[in-house]
Amino acid sequence: MSNAAPPRKSPDQPWRTEGAPEKEPSSPSPGGRRMRGGWWGLILTALVVYLIANLVLSFFNDGDEPTISYTAFSKQVGDGNVSKIYSTGDAIQGQLKKAQDNPDGDGKYTKFKTQRPEFADDRLWEQLTKNNVTVTAEPVVQQRSFLSNLLISLAPMLLLVVLWIFIARRMSQGLGGAGGVFGRKEPPKPFALEPGEKRTTFEDVAGIDEVEGELNDVVDFLKNPDAYRRMGAKMPRGVLLSGPPGTGKTLLARAVAGEAGVPFFSASASEFIEMIVGVGASRVRELFAEARKVAPSIIFIDEIDTIGRARGAGAGMGGHDEREQTLNQILTEMDGFSGSEGVVVIAATNRADVLDSALTRPGRFDRVVTVSPPDRGGRRAILEIHTRQIPLDPDVNLAQLARTTPGMTGAELANLANEAALLAVKRGQDKVTQANLSEALEKVQLGAERPLVMPEEERRRTAYHESGHALLGMLQPGADPVRKITIVPRGRALGVTLSTPESDKYAYTEEYLRGRIIGALGGMAAEHVVYGVVTTGSENDLEQVTGIARGMVARWGMSPEVGRLSALPNDAQQAYGLAAAPQTLDAIDSEMRRIVDECYEEACRKLRDHRGQLDELAAALLEHETLEEPDAYRIAGVTRLTKETDD
Repeated sequence: MSNAAPPRKSPDQPWRTEGAPEKEPSSPSPGGRRMRGGWWGLILTALVVYLIANLVLSFFNDGDEPTISYTAFSKQVGDGNVSKIYSTGDAIQGQLKKAQDNPDGDGKYTKFKTQRPEFADDRLWEQLTKNNVTVTAEPVVQQRSFLSNLLISLAPMLLLVVLWIFIARRMSQGLGGAGGVFGRKEPPKPFALEPGEKRTTFEDVAGIDEVEGELNDVVDFLKNPDAYRRMGAKMPRGVLLSGPPGTGKTLLARAVAGEAGVPFFSASASEFIEMIVGVGASRVRELFAEARKVAPSIIFIDEIDTIGRARGAGAGMGGHDEREQTLNQILTEMDGFSGSEGVVVIAATNRADVLDSALTRPGRFDRVVTVSPPDRGGRRAILEIHTRQIPLDPDVNLAQLARTTPGMTGAELANLANEAALLAVKRGQDKVTQANLSEALEKVQLGAERPLVMPEEERRRTAYHESGHALLGMLQPGADPVRKITIVPRGRALGVTLSTPESDKYAYTEEYLRGRIIGALGGMAAEHVVYGVVTTGSENDLEQVTGIARGMVARWGMSPEVGRLSALPNDAQQAYGLAAAPQTLDAIDSEMRRIVDECYEEACRKLRDHRGQLDELAAALLEHETLEEPDAYRIAGVTRLTKETDD
């Protein structure tokens, strides 16, 4: 089945619905708001448009028939070039047989106008008769009638009236004011699922059983609200799902609604925000009103930290009126619930620490559920769900794949299964094999291979660099096992050593963290021991080392100099220098350097003591480019102390 988000009813609707009953759309109320005081402005505008249109029309009417001198007219009559004329009093209109140059120097003309002087005694009629000029009874130059000019000039005014009425109706039927112009005529109605479409339930959710237990209370309340009322119990009005991206918070909310069989309204918090202040609050009111109509129901707001941040936190960076008004409206709507309404609000965020305290107090989001990445059993169950529609080869071992993917979220595991299927299609296979899954995992974790041709000396140095990482990982007690070594360029790296733990770890000892630092410094130490130089290839290693050392000293109390306190917060957004006193920062810096220097000296010593094994690993890498786990341990002559199981 598909777990995609339900579609919107219309593009203007800032939420999606699923499982709600079909409703007939209500007809909009006829008419619009009376435009008091607007008619005088409309009449004045119409007059201005009329005058401008007449000026333009008169310009076009008079532009094609020039007025020529009577002398030029007499000459054209004498030359026999006049075909017909029309006269009213002394005013004469006429048409030439052949076009002549315009006296104003602007092109040629055939029709003309002129004025006969009163003192003229040129026997005009005889000249006209002699040259066969027709004297017509109708004007040669036809003029538009007054009615035609009036209709043409009124056309822009009619267009303005139609536009004026349209805007007025939108304002009266929409949200009112500026929001009505950019809002909707009426709130869109929820819709039902397609016939035969199955909703998401807890069967489609795996790896987070403890969270399901927390949400089962919500499901039971929505199914049996009377039992809770008889006991005087009230269901939490809001449930906040907090956890890293990709852990399945949205899927969990949909599963709760599907399990309870109630309508589900889904929206992202950013979709409520508009440029115009007040639109977001109005949309919140509409959403909660729609949810109450079909109660019991669930409202899900994703990424609520977009509008739920502590109010006033960014006042110095500009106005936040629209965001704060939207948040205030959510607070008001949640606080206005009664226990019998049966509407539960579920929200998701990965930054619960920045939310406004009024949002997380009891009575609003009074239950916080942490959604963590799945453990090994959960990862296996998630892989089984996401490979339901994928034909798998009998050699596929999902338990082994789950063991080598610690820390991966449900979204990452779904992407892993999809990448393996794409590889199988690309190679024309009928089924996905274990090799496809392994290659997809390498692509996800290490990056795609790059067709980069390195000089032999650079390639040899990279081989020693990766061999240093791998050998120290094998020799260090309690270190994560080495899964793969490669000098094939992947992503931004020239080579990669992959080490993953045999089981999920949730707490780390100082010995383990020092081993991590020693392993990360193994590449730099190998280059120093073999070549006596340090290259830029250790940049990423040093970033990891710095992060671990800072955590040991400033957050985890593993330094006697700094003591058992948390001197720096775990928040990269906060300024480093404002978190502690200068003396404390100096002590942290000194202790970090001491720990890293000790680990580097130990790394160099171990590599000198096991130089033969380092050379063997580097030679094998130069020959084969990639070494899998069994081959790497065999070539290095190191015996694995732990044995993995598939259960």
